[in-house]
Amino acid sequence: MPTLEEILAKSIPELKQLYVDRARPVPKGLIEALECDSRHGAHQVAKQIRERWRKNRAEGQRLHNLLRFEIDLWEQGFNFIAGVDEAGMAPLAGPVIAGAVILPKNYKLKRLNDSKQILDEAVRSELAEQIKQDAIVWATGRAEVEEIDTLNIYHAGLLAMRRAVEGLAARPDFVLVDARRIPHCQTPQRGIIKGDTLSASIAAASVIAKTTRDAIMAEFDSLHPGYNFKTHKGYPTPEHCRCLKELGATPIHRRSFARVREVLGLDPIQDSLFEEKAEAAAG
Repeated sequence: MPTLEEILAKSIPELKQLYVDRARPVPKGLIEALECDSRHGAHQVAKQIRERWRKNRAEGQRLHNLLRFEIDLWEQGFNFIAGVDEAGMAPLAGPVIAGAVILPKNYKLKRLNDSKQILDEAVRSELAEQIKQDAIVWATGRAEVEEIDTLNIYHAGLLAMRRAVEGLAARPDFVLVDARRIPHCQTPQRGIIKGDTLSASIAAASVIAKTTRDAIMAEFDSLHPGYNFKTHKGYPTPEHCRCLKELGATPIHRRSFARVREVLGLDPIQDSLFEEKAEAAAG
């Protein structure tokens, strides 16, 4: 271990790279020494280190709060708590995918949040891989386009979530669900409004569901060239709506959705109300 004197012999850019950019552990007394250092930029490095510490404390508190529902259930004696969430309610094309995840007790993963809040696709993928490695068990379930058109999107989403829970290799003691309750689920459960922002287990499930569905839509991109499914993932973006009007509907377009029915020259159906609710929830 280098001494404090040896560390202070480094240039200011080197110190910034080590203790700000790379977030290395800060030796005792370094910040105070930097605050007394006469070199230009030393005080700024000390300030940036303190700011990093502040953010780390805030993130630690956020992650602790994200476990409050799980902690309450653990204290009641429930050990295997599954979080469940879905992705793909609002898109005009593709299946709806659900994720189910049982996390280890007191699990904290930096940047874990509702997948809709994680705008960087690479970060979502990184978190998904870490969750899959760390989880006690995880699974996905899906409802196909034909099932969406038969059941309506709301009930298809519930079906996907039930399949995700049933796909878990270990049976959960309790299930936390984002906003809803899963029919025909024998395990005790609780629906939490905005659960993907309030429960670590549900947030983890949302990340698994979102990244799984995005990968499926990327595969459809090569099967249906010209629609750019890889970019918009089937959501009703202006680009997707333009492609739909110009090229027509593919087999993966949801024929129960109003925009697709309009292109096909079909009359609206009552279940399009579920499409509107799905779009509002996704927004």
